Amino acid sequence: MDPQERTQRIKAKARELGFMACGVARAEHLVEEESRLEQWLRAGHNGTMEWMARNVDMRLDPRLLVPGAKSVISLAYNYFTEAQQVDPGAPKLSKYAYGRDYHKVVKQRLKPLMAYITEQFGEVAMRCFTDSAPILEKAWAQKAGIGWRGKHTLVIRKGQGSFFFLCEIILDLELAPDAPATDHCGTCRRCIDACPTGAITPYGLISNHCISYYTIELREAIPADAGDFRNWAFGCDICQEVCPWNRFSTPHQEPDFAPRPGLLELTGDEWHALTEERFEKIFFGSPVKRTKYAGLKRNLRYLKDRRDVPEKGD
Repeated sequence: MDPQERTQRIKAKARELGFMACGVARAEHLVEEESRLEQWLRAGHNGTMEWMARNVDMRLDPRLLVPGAKSVISLAYNYFTEAQQVDPGAPKLSKYAYGRDYHKVVKQRLKPLMAYITEQFGEVAMRCFTDSAPILEKAWAQKAGIGWRGKHTLVIRKGQGSFFFLCEIILDLELAPDAPATDHCGTCRRCIDACPTGAITPYGLISNHCISYYTIELREAIPADAGDFRNWAFGCDICQEVCPWNRFSTPHQEPDFAPRPGLLELTGDEWHALTEERFEKIFFGSPVKRTKYAGLKRNLRYLKDRRDVPEKGD
């Protein structure tokens, strides 16, 4: 069986398993990404995420994760939902955090695809990842034709938007690589203009100015001058909400991403009065557990303090 036929079979199986897209890139050193990553780290844009500066060699070369790797399969898994929080004044949560932790869900969906590869092509050395290892996922998605990195740095897929998770299978099987995705942002700068903390530069992200960084990754107190979070308590979807390509987003079909019972019905008062016991019950198995109860309460206090600060001219 030639690489092209192997690739087509894998892509067909990925579609059958519910993946939005599947593309292939040759496993090689990411030469263009090396200087970009070095500059980003040198500028301190990773903030307190010191782990971003570790294992740089692995981030740039997948063959260090899977010795002898020949191909990188990049896949997209939809998480878009039209469900919304009932109380428009309640602290806001990113769509991806409505349901079960995506790390576990997406990896579980990758396992049947890996089993299929073994069944079809024999013993293949491979590993799967979903935001769980030192991999430059966006770079591989673009190289594999999944989509292009927008000006907000998220991957956008033409005709489908950007509300999807990325995941990869690195393997020592020769497959037919896809053409890299081309840029379709044009002159649009809605994401840049809409970001209230100025975290977005064209095709760059000052992560330690991003609302998602402040509300999820930062472990210490949020600086008083961090800016207006627009009531986002965990994550932020602003740059995706204003992106014209997301008018093409369609609801996911993943039961595990359904909103946790009672989550979208929480009122603003209930959010601010949230006890640790209720937090554990509502967010059991949720991505929100990453920030822990103390972190979420810190975020809520910051929102409340900002709300209580009189506007200029009042």
